[in-house]
Amino acid sequence: MATNVTAQIEKNHYKTTITNTRTTLIADEPVESGGTDLGFSPSELLCSALATCTAVTLRMYSDRKNWALEDVQVNVSFERDSAQNLTQLQRHITLIGDLSNEQRIQLLTIANKCPIHKVLTNPISVVSDLV
Repeated sequence: MATNVTAQIEKNHYKTTITNTRTTLIADEPVESGGTDLGFSPSELLCSALATCTAVTLRMYSDRKNWALEDVQVNVSFERDSAQNLTQLQRHITLIGDLSNEQRIQLLTIANKCPIHKVLTNPISVVSDLV
């Protein structure tokens, strides 16, 4: 199933409205980049996609296994080294609940199999056109 999102920016620096068929959210650039800091920056949106997908994947898996996972917290940071053309996403996962060490290790393995993690760690093709 294809995912479709639309981003629209008018003259406001750099407030962007993002919509799908159900929800609207605001993205922006921080003030130091000329924006008005009214929403998530593009890099924060990328981080939130990985963090959300990881948390949901771990919740689904632990629910299917009936494991005592009470809470999942995922923090993702983004660093870009333009000189080396390298981007690093650092993901910190906190698992709260009565879990054995083996369950915790299995959940880390599962985190690395979330769909967005797979997308980000495999080749990506971006095709652009003007309409």
